[in-house]
Amino acid sequence: MNDDIDEAIDWQGNDIQCAGCAHEALSTTVQGCRLKHACVHDRYARRIDRFFNWNPSLANDYVKHPHFEVRAIAAKHASVFHLPPLLDDPEETVRWNAARRLPKRLVLRLRSDRHREVRIRIATVIDPEDLMPMMLDDDYYVRLVVARRIVPTLLGRMMGDPEAEVRRVVARRIPAEWLLGMVSDSDARVRLEIAERLASDLLAVLRNDPDWRVRYEVASRIAVSELLELVRDEDPLVQEMARDRLKSRAGQPMEKPA
Repeated sequence: MNDDIDEAIDWQGNDIQCAGCAHEALSTTVQGCRLKHACVHDRYARRIDRFFNWNPSLANDYVKHPHFEVRAIAAKHASVFHLPPLLDDPEETVRWNAARRLPKRLVLRLRSDRHREVRIRIATVIDPEDLMPMMLDDDYYVRLVVARRIVPTLLGRMMGDPEAEVRRVVARRIPAEWLLGMVSDSDARVRLEIAERLASDLLAVLRNDPDWRVRYEVASRIAVSELLELVRDEDPLVQEMARDRLKSRAGQPMEKPA
């Protein structure tokens, strides 16, 4: 913990001296500043953060400080009128702390920020209708966030995303009438998502899927008249599901296939 560190050193490695500091008078107040505990000049973020928690009105004076930790923390307290220039700060933490407090219309340009963490966070806060330019982001996690939040009717362009985890989210959210367009997906987990959403009268297209989990889902919901082939499935769990459903329909035991 920073407060357990018995040193008071600034971001350049110099010892901090209260004498002559612009905030020296604050050290005499209960919650003004305190060496090794709450100090804007300290190298440790927790101590800087505590200083601004105690003295938020001073944050405006530090949004141009040379140490990025000071700028980043000051951005959480400064007037919003001082924040727009910080969207061009060289440090991603500063850019994000400014962006999270500014109107969404001002932070849209960060959709193409050079740092993935900023783009991920921007994708979580801007309006869904503003996410379209991020659908083809280079980072898969940015696209994952977009797929979770964008309007479902705009997901058509992401049905062929190169990342299976993204396509799984797409499969859960696209309009039902688009599901057949993903039944040949290369990833079994994506096809399983499709199988779980397809109407029972459409499940026959997945009856011969190479993955037993998909066939099991098919066997659990497909029309009874389509079950005979699945009774002979190579997987015993799929066989059992098909037999149980036929047995239930017939109301009598059914012999296992030879």
